[in-house]
Amino acid sequence: MTETSKILLIYTGGTIGMVKNYDTGALQAFDFDKLLQHIPELRLLNCQIESFSFQKPIDSSNMNTKHWVKLASIIEKNYTTYDGFVVLHGSDTMSYTASTISFMFENLAKPVIFTGSQLPIGDLRTDAKENLITSVEIASAQKNGKPIVAEVCLYFEYKLYRANRTTKISSEQFEAFSSPNYSQLAESGVHLKFNTNALYQPKTMVPLKVRKKLSQDIVLLKLFPGITKQTVACMLSVKNLKGVVLETYGSGNAPSNDWFVTLLQKAINNGIHIVNVTQCVAGSVLQGRYETSVKLKKIGIISGKDITTESAIAKLMYLLGEGVPNQRFKEIFEGSLRGEMS
Repeated sequence: MTETSKILLIYTGGTIGMVKNYDTGALQAFDFDKLLQHIPELRLLNCQIESFSFQKPIDSSNMNTKHWVKLASIIEKNYTTYDGFVVLHGSDTMSYTASTISFMFENLAKPVIFTGSQLPIGDLRTDAKENLITSVEIASAQKNGKPIVAEVCLYFEYKLYRANRTTKISSEQFEAFSSPNYSQLAESGVHLKFNTNALYQPKTMVPLKVRKKLSQDIVLLKLFPGITKQTVACMLSVKNLKGVVLETYGSGNAPSNDWFVTLLQKAINNGIHIVNVTQCVAGSVLQGRYETSVKLKKIGIISGKDITTESAIAKLMYLLGEGVPNQRFKEIFEGSLRGEMS
């Protein structure tokens, strides 16, 4: 860590930015201009911290593509001024936001660390302070004058993850997130230990590009036993539909009924891109491994491999927004762009 590390703390909303008014008992927004007064431990990190708050904090359940573009623009505007960024965000949709930001930033060479908390910053047993302090420490960490972390990450409860590999697994436990298909990037204990072999290695001397075109013309279709032809047909006939994330069973299996395969085939023929992801928390889609996925592979369904649903949605929005040609779409999606799949 260097003495000159400058970190921009961006508060978008969420529990971590709330404190209790002890006169009324109500939660109110934290004043980040007085951050060091409330959390003096930050002074020990030997870095300069400045903050920026959304004028109107966003409950993460209300997050949308406009907010993502706004957040990306804030980081882009300040990219050359700061050595790292810490984004405070509500935990419910943090994996969606952080995954999308990872795709929006091409050639990223600085840390963007997302964090939040399960309890407000002023609560007695809060997890907010540790999450915030360690996130700032990670964003400040350098070796030989270069940041140790140079990707979009998510830090929660002593563990640092690649953001586009995460999913929220608990609404009550402090350990709210998991990265089931990729190892953690760092762990905070007595020492902050980085898993250097797992860290993303950016291309050096390549200018940053921020992609702000995101398509919202997608649907998430989760299969369940007994799903009807009418339901699937309705989902696939949404006006202006361009992409579908299809949550299948196990290693990518789906009903082999003729009507189901025919509906998917018709959608593909109409230029709709369909991505196969598993409903399982861990594991990978292996189309063709079982008979129930052979037909999906034959008609050109895109394999999501071991990508998370959150990251698949983000990647679809990004690639569709960038206008990737239909003939190259499957090839590009099935390749790893930001370390989001194995």
